[in-house]
Amino acid sequence: MSGGARVVLRGMRLAYGPVLAAEVDLEVSPGEIVVLLGPSGCGKSTILRALAGLSRPVGGTAEIDGRPVTDAGTSCAMVFQEDALLPWRTARANVEYALKLRGVRRADRRAEAEEWLAQVGLAGFGGHLPGALSGGMRQRVQLARTLACRPRVMLMDEPFGALDTQTRAEMQRLLISVWRQHRTTILFVTHDVDEALLLADRIVLLTPRPAQVERIVQIAAPRRPGAQFEPEFARLRYEILASLSDAAVVPGEEVATP
Repeated sequence: MSGGARVVLRGMRLAYGPVLAAEVDLEVSPGEIVVLLGPSGCGKSTILRALAGLSRPVGGTAEIDGRPVTDAGTSCAMVFQEDALLPWRTARANVEYALKLRGVRRADRRAEAEEWLAQVGLAGFGGHLPGALSGGMRQRVQLARTLACRPRVMLMDEPFGALDTQTRAEMQRLLISVWRQHRTTILFVTHDVDEALLLADRIVLLTPRPAQVERIVQIAAPRRPGAQFEPEFARLRYEILASLSDAAVVPGEEVATP
């Protein structure tokens, strides 16, 4: 993998019809993990979709390594809460499909797919259909398939939100492990403040719709073992929860398309 890309949002305005959903200025450094945190319905997922090229801004730009995002491209890959695996394909075949799209020769796909599955702790499970796997295992397959695309930016929309507490913690540790190997730039959406504090280099607090950057919290020593039990962690958690508790979803303003 070639490492992460720089992401820049310059006055990016997103709308649902006449309703302004987001108006954001943000820079993300290559290889950084930035978590978007805000009230439900504020536009966090909409921002990710625009970066993935799945929706178009009505103003401003979204750029990856200086190039405006105009449509879905190969530099970004999106991971959703639902695993979105092809149920009729085995775990290995799901990963092989990503390799096919990347142009990997058919003769090389099986071995490389097995390597990616092993990297996410699924060695020996390549022949299983998604229906035979647990929710956490399916998310591991989805992560392997995403990594197999060799994206420079990973857009993660509450990927662990549907998992139980123990499995969620395992997936958080796994994500940190694979990120340390590849240093892909990650934009991660969550409603879980502890998850944000654990994963992020920076946490971006967003206002109610339209989503705007209210505050950016720098995490001094992210991902340090036991950090969640330190006083600084507790202080940041309290500050962020207090900020979120003051926020409520409000009707969006009207927006004129330029």
